[in-house]
Amino acid sequence: MTVNHVEGKSIIITGAGGGFGRLTSEQLGARGACLTCVDIDGRAAEISAQAIRDAGGIAQSMAADVSNIADMHLVAAKAIEAFGSIDVMVNNAGIMPLAFMADSETAHQAWMRCIDVNFKGVVNGTVAVHDQMIAQGRGQIINISSIFGNVPVVGASVYGATKAAVDYFSHALRQEARGKIKVTVIKPTGVRATNLSKSVINGRAVIGALGPNASEFYEAAQLIAQGTAPEAWSDPDAIHYNVLEPVYISDAIIHVIDQPWGVAISDMTIRAAGDYYMM
Repeated sequence: MTVNHVEGKSIIITGAGGGFGRLTSEQLGARGACLTCVDIDGRAAEISAQAIRDAGGIAQSMAADVSNIADMHLVAAKAIEAFGSIDVMVNNAGIMPLAFMADSETAHQAWMRCIDVNFKGVVNGTVAVHDQMIAQGRGQIINISSIFGNVPVVGASVYGATKAAVDYFSHALRQEARGKIKVTVIKPTGVRATNLSKSVINGRAVIGALGPNASEFYEAAQLIAQGTAPEAWSDPDAIHYNVLEPVYISDAIIHVIDQPWGVAISDMTIRAAGDYYMM
């Protein structure tokens, strides 16, 4: 008999207004979770929550800036008020302003925002739920990192640094919260069909993550844009699959949550088998 370990859990997801966050929220809602959908764009968060309710699920929404600790404390309070607990916190909100240092004149403001959202946001989300989870006697925190946090590459100095910081923070927290709060780091590979791509400053800056596969990547991107790419590239049942769909990231998040309380998946990297990224 398969047990649904998602049903009934009170789950907060930041960046729930689109991308991985929206997909994950909708999937969790379908599995019976009680969602608090959070996004800096309150309208987008409410669209996600309404979709869950329309499908028969339970969800509320809230506009909040993850870089603002006061906002995150209000999010936690709203989840507790509505559902009586906070079982899972998914720190998903993030931006990806890839750019070279030579682009600093145009990229600097976005880099500072990247630090605020990608790292401070994870710290704030964790702080906001930590004491409640300890008081409950259990909880789970899932932080969305990236393969860019694995090794330094040109073009990702700031973005990669924020993700490396998320990794370090998460594993330190895991040790500190042992037996009290489960902590997971999920590292997606490059995923084109998400809102993240909109925050890239210089498209050429991805070259650091591609290394010797760069020319092949750009050739493939051109074929995909033209609609002439081999079908296997977009077929997840084919070993040549190289355009990872966002749903596989949300599936991974669901899998991490759908475990008995005593089982923790601490690290997970999700890639397309044929992708071009080197990290």
